[in-house]
Amino acid sequence: MGRVVFDRPISPDLAEAFHSGWGIEAGPVGGTPRSGTRLAISYSGGADSAAVAAMLPDAPLIHFRRVSHPRIPNRWTHYRSDVLAALAEKTGRDVTPVESDLEFLLRSPRPGYPEHHAVMVGAILLADAMDLGGVALGYEIGSRWLGGGRYVHRFTPDNPMWSGHGPWGRLFAAAGLPLVLPVGGISEAMTMRLALGSELRDQVRWCLRGDGSGPCGRCGKCLYKELIQAAVERRPMRTTITADRPVARKWQQPPPYGGQEMIEYGCAHVPGIEDTPFARAAEYLKATPESTRWLERCYPPAVEEIPARWRGTIETIMAREFGFMEAGDVKRVESWGGR
Repeated sequence: MGRVVFDRPISPDLAEAFHSGWGIEAGPVGGTPRSGTRLAISYSGGADSAAVAAMLPDAPLIHFRRVSHPRIPNRWTHYRSDVLAALAEKTGRDVTPVESDLEFLLRSPRPGYPEHHAVMVGAILLADAMDLGGVALGYEIGSRWLGGGRYVHRFTPDNPMWSGHGPWGRLFAAAGLPLVLPVGGISEAMTMRLALGSELRDQVRWCLRGDGSGPCGRCGKCLYKELIQAAVERRPMRTTITADRPVARKWQQPPPYGGQEMIEYGCAHVPGIEDTPFARAAEYLKATPESTRWLERCYPPAVEEIPARWRGTIETIMAREFGFMEAGDVKRVESWGGR
């Protein structure tokens, strides 16, 4: 069993969260639970976090920026963290950039987070100074409820990463920083719609390779996000990537796909999909506007799990912008990936 020793007493609830989640003994125990009043946004600048920022215009943004490590070579030099940080600053919002070489702890296959929650290290360390009582993230319905492609390709209410009752959710809550997922009930297509329809549109950037003039247009993420944006805007795709390129290879194979709900949505709504790298996927999936309509509504349990102090605001926005799923749509979510 592992052990963590802090430089001051922690609350019994925090010690229990370490023990029940990971079997780690943490102490010394005897401190009082911490709390705060403000909700901060862990802001990457992508469409999902930009959608959250558009929904919560008064919330401060905390942007994690990778910087070089003095002893470990950077084997992912195309990652333009400087561009992403500059775009975050251009939002005109209350932005706190956090510079760290933490990602170089992961040497293989490239620098990156040892776990997704590491992106919140800045919010954790600044929690008392900023009076933080929660951290909002841009994880949408695919990541929160449909498995996200990392663990499973099915409905996952007990998602260990993002459910409030999972090991991470309990730990953050016990530290007085509950995880808040304002867009956890809507699809990436709808976060795209929110972000690109907001005043943050010009600062949205999901590509890690692009420079100040725009995304690279050559990577797999650019291809995937272009499918979603074209579907939202009901227009043909604008891409030079062809089906024989390595970044498009996965969509020439039969499903399941990571993010399959968005591949279905794109195939159902992009004119001329048969002339794109998603033509084969469209043949396999046979999605239609009607079969993907549920992805334009909000899944009600996602709002119900938002902490009470912010739930009303989020619920009002979801009702106004999207409406809530009815029983048939809820069943589509909760039978996703069933065999």
